[in-house]
Amino acid sequence: MNKKELVDKAPVVAHRSWIKKLGPGLITGAADDDPSGIATYSQAGAQFGLNTLWTLFFTFPLMVGIQIISARIGRVSGHGLATNIRRHYPKPFLFSIVVLLMAANTINIAADIAAMAAAMKLLIGGSSHFYAVGFGMVSLLLQVFIPYKRYVRVLKWLTLVLLAYVGIMFAVHIPWGQVVRQTVWPQMSWKPEYITIVVAIFGTTISPYLFFWQASQEIEDMKADPKAQALIEAPNQARRSFRRIQIDTIVGMGFSNIIAFFIMLTTAVTLHMHGVTEIQTAEQAANALRPIAGELAFWLFSGGIIGTGMLAIPVLAGSAAYAVAGTFRWRNSLEAKPESNKAFYSIITAATLLGVLICFAPIDPIKALIWSAVVNGVIAVPIMFIMMLMASHKEIMGTFVISRGLRILGWSCTIAMALVVIGMFWRMFAA
Repeated sequence: MNKKELVDKAPVVAHRSWIKKLGPGLITGAADDDPSGIATYSQAGAQFGLNTLWTLFFTFPLMVGIQIISARIGRVSGHGLATNIRRHYPKPFLFSIVVLLMAANTINIAADIAAMAAAMKLLIGGSSHFYAVGFGMVSLLLQVFIPYKRYVRVLKWLTLVLLAYVGIMFAVHIPWGQVVRQTVWPQMSWKPEYITIVVAIFGTTISPYLFFWQASQEIEDMKADPKAQALIEAPNQARRSFRRIQIDTIVGMGFSNIIAFFIMLTTAVTLHMHGVTEIQTAEQAANALRPIAGELAFWLFSGGIIGTGMLAIPVLAGSAAYAVAGTFRWRNSLEAKPESNKAFYSIITAATLLGVLICFAPIDPIKALIWSAVVNGVIAVPIMFIMMLMASHKEIMGTFVISRGLRILGWSCTIAMALVVIGMFWRMFAA
């Protein structure tokens, strides 16, 4: 091969190598912007304009730190979070966490499916119940019958749908000078409504199901590579693995927060500035945009709800299944065929189908989401506390206990989330 051919080929190889580094972190970050998250960000932008944009810059390093720690626990030990908790900590603690996680995830699945169905009804008309069943069944069949190696590619491509929220900025006028000023120097308030929305933003960006999912996906990726082993057994693979985890997680969490930023920004410069300050659901935000920002913004926002839901449901159902399977020592892998992992796939099936059934129940979806956020917020703190202990536990991590920098980031995130939960309960009792 001559010099010219080598030069021509090098960028392609580098590009492919960079893309391959993205996987668990990218999908985890993108799944964080699910329809219920979109509703939260939309309400923040509509109610308080540009004055909540600062929260996303504050949560970004905290998200990166805690998700890197969860990924490292999985990659180093070769076991998911639930298995490690079962092996080293009291079982009653694990059982209570898993039950609450399963409940919160199922409610979240229901809310996401309902939002997707409502968005489809906005776009083309028809029955939202029919669409709810359709979205639930399609998502379930994809999870059960497509092997992990192929399905993860589908999930990677689905992350691109989030770019719809970046595209909306080309359809509306944005006063960038004002955006920069209020992001750096926001008009914060101690009013209960403002504190509540800040609590909601924290609760939707730092969620327990993301910890379980990313740790388990590191194991799935390891199983998919015949040469890969748990780092505690193959320390020579550590440097490359940690570098990949760092890049993957920073890109994934950065992508997640950029999209959340543009959702808040879009609703702030359209809805808030036109006096629309009460948005309860993602589909309400899409519908409210139509007369103000035009058809393009409406279609992009609505289509994004459907795409993000298809990305989030597998993460919610899968993280619940990994947690339950790790608790009861069941075999668990999305790469395995259903007949060899029946118990694991039964949890995925149950969570998804229950989510669909809840869409038919006379339950207020907003109240369901609030209680889901409460449960997530409550269980996030002890899970993060245990994760920080595990990440410094030599029996679990061997020589790969986390560095001082990661410890500072991880404990900062844990303390911040604890304060959020205190704020959440203060708001509940104050009301």
